[in-house]
Amino acid sequence: MEWIPTRAAGLERLAQFLPHAGRAYAERRNIDFGPQDRSNVSALSPWLRRRLVTEEEVVAAVLARHGFTAAEKFIQEVAWRTYWKGWLELRPAMLEQFDADRIALKAQLEADRHLQRRFARAAEGATGIACFDAWVEELRGHGWLHNHARMWFASVWIFTLRLPWQLGADFFYKHLLDADPASNTLSWRWVAGLHTQGKHYLARAENIARNSGGRFAPYGQLDEAALPLSEDVPPLPVTPLALAPRHDGGPCALLLTEEDLHPESWDLMGEIKAIAVLPGATVAVPDSPAARFSAGALADAAARASAHFGVDCAKVTANEIPAWLAQQGQTTLVTAQVPVGLIAWQLRTVEARLAADGARLVALRRAWDDLLWPLATAGFFKLKTRLPGVIARLGLDPAAPRLL
Repeated sequence: MEWIPTRAAGLERLAQFLPHAGRAYAERRNIDFGPQDRSNVSALSPWLRRRLVTEEEVVAAVLARHGFTAAEKFIQEVAWRTYWKGWLELRPAMLEQFDADRIALKAQLEADRHLQRRFARAAEGATGIACFDAWVEELRGHGWLHNHARMWFASVWIFTLRLPWQLGADFFYKHLLDADPASNTLSWRWVAGLHTQGKHYLARAENIARNSGGRFAPYGQLDEAALPLSEDVPPLPVTPLALAPRHDGGPCALLLTEEDLHPESWDLMGEIKAIAVLPGATVAVPDSPAARFSAGALADAAARASAHFGVDCAKVTANEIPAWLAQQGQTTLVTAQVPVGLIAWQLRTVEARLAADGARLVALRRAWDDLLWPLATAGFFKLKTRLPGVIARLGLDPAAPRLL
């Protein structure tokens, strides 16, 4: 894989993968052939995560090529990221708790030399478990892992190395090209047995040997009898999804964030008078593949937005946004809705400051999210069963009846 952080590269990768997105994907998707061969998976996640390429575009292209029945498994995998985002959007306190736990564990690392040494061996790929150490090297060097390897990695981290899952999620978030708060945090909780209470994921040597193409066979090295983790906290209440604010037209400024970098798809032509890009609120390791991809993706989107709307693009920090908006003579700042996470927390403060100045922030929500996020009230099954109807309503499948 060549990870080029542009929309053009994402569309090229989609075109390369498209012939394999049907039954071939369903049959071979679980095999991790290693970083030299990603032909059996799309590897579109770094582009999808930032919406350099959107879910609607990917699903529409796959449906046109294969139809729903043949491509159902791939479409479900695209929807999994949306499910995690929707689940967290309905329970935002979950991420705040994780962040508090992560910070507390970082402090514990400084004080506990034994934990520090164990963590260092894992993070440096020096555990002596060949598969795990290879995944660490791949993660650090490429910023990406096959989904099956991510599950194995998390399980080994939690149940064999006996390290806090929050530190593992933090490690992933700092290195993955496609890290987003929802998928990362909740997937680690799922492996640990916390997302679905009592149901965890155990990495097994036989499964790794079979699905790594025989590259690894960690027999006798893994704890294959570990019990799921538990936590003494009540279930979080589901917060109904608020209606997205509307932009009723008129002159405005546009703010680009790393959460949605396809501004050309918004119907705002002739209304955009100024554009700003917010640097990624990333915790990626400096000059890592993830940090470079993030910076490149923002630069690509800024250039495309400027060319599309015919307006220069400025670079501003969150603290600078109110003053910048005033300097442009605008009172409305339009952006794509940002799911729960670091950038959303920044924009919450920005919105309050704009309101105090008599301005407003309008966060536009894409139809894909508007239809799928509310379905994340429980497990993935509810969303999965409604996918055909959602696809029909969005008009992504020309052959689908208009069911909704």
